[in-house]
Amino acid sequence: MSTFAAREGAPRVVLANVSRWYGNVVAVNDVSFSPGPGVTGLLGPNGAGKSTLLHLIAGLLRPSAGTVTVDGRPPYGDPEVFRRVGLVPEREAIPGFLTGREFVRLNADLQGLPAPAAAVDRALAIVELAGAADRSLATYSKGMRQRAKVAAALVHDPPILVLDEPFNGMDPRQRLHMMDLLGALADAGRTILFSSHILEEVERVAERVLVVVAGRLAASGDFREIRRLMADRPHAFRLRTSDDRSLAAALVARPTVAGVAVEDDRLVVHAADYARFTGDLAGIARDAGVSIFELIPADESLESVFAYLVRR
Repeated sequence: MSTFAAREGAPRVVLANVSRWYGNVVAVNDVSFSPGPGVTGLLGPNGAGKSTLLHLIAGLLRPSAGTVTVDGRPPYGDPEVFRRVGLVPEREAIPGFLTGREFVRLNADLQGLPAPAAAVDRALAIVELAGAADRSLATYSKGMRQRAKVAAALVHDPPILVLDEPFNGMDPRQRLHMMDLLGALADAGRTILFSSHILEEVERVAERVLVVVAGRLAASGDFREIRRLMADRPHAFRLRTSDDRSLAAALVARPTVAGVAVEDDRLVVHAADYARFTGDLAGIARDAGVSIFELIPADESLESVFAYLVRR
């Protein structure tokens, strides 16, 4: 038996106090986690360090501090680890003159597979590209090129799959198929990590979520817990009403309200409890004799959510 095989029940991927910097720029700062089999989502805004983390796991980068191991071995520069990991990069560096089949075959040959043609056919069928396999990549849509990259990552049937923004450019049908595929691969016992800056993508696919902001791990857990952290944070609402002053006077004494102000001819309310405030607002306005014409969350950008998680 290969000495590279993972121990029964042991995690395949372990990051311990990992940092990676480029000169004075810190891309990843003291991050530790150990995803097991199943789907783990890396959620965070663009530039948060998600790609760097995936490249560290895939062995394309060496950590500046801390350790990364795949089945007990540092992945950087280790061909044995490369055989265990499939990488779907965000950047497109695929030569347009190759056909889809030739592109996937290239990775099969690099992996030294004993029956590359059969492996290529299988990988293309998995991502539903068999019908377009002999067309040049230059004729593929963005979504098709994404699927070609996934086929190349799967051709050697790796137990660990890392995908960087895999749903970019896919139409709704392609996205649903890819989500189902990741679920099936996870059910077969693979360890899958994928990055996204879109909350709904992670919610649909991932069993566990790691929130990454400015190179640091801001939160981790199952998606229900992350949702609760996001929902329970203070929220700001911008209102247009028939009488801002009367409504402000009615709201300011409420325990669900942290603050009230008027900005740019709009009433801005800072709610301490999102659920209770939105549930009580209509009754408070009715009792005050005030009509509400517009209610808009003022801080619902993904960056504001992440910033709150970092400050906790």
